[in-house]
Amino acid sequence: MSKSIYCYTCNVQHPIEEMRQIVTKKGIRWRCIKTIEAARLARDKRQEFGARTTAKNRADAQAKGRKTAAIVEDFDS
Repeated sequence: MSKSIYCYTCNVQHPIEEMRQIVTKKGIRWRCIKTIEAARLARDKRQEFGARTTAKNRADAQAKGRKTAAIVEDFDS
């Protein structure tokens, strides 16, 4: 089983083979190859990729919120 690492850009766990360390202002961070390659695209393509990633992250956060709300509701009952 391969080790997975969290990509701080797309907020997803990826196998270590799909990750690279990037030097940022705040130190060394792990990014997936997919986001590194997307950063090299033309501006409109980067914005499209970012919008898709943001929509996915928002949907994931809302799903977690609904799940948490359902657990709290069951607990209060």
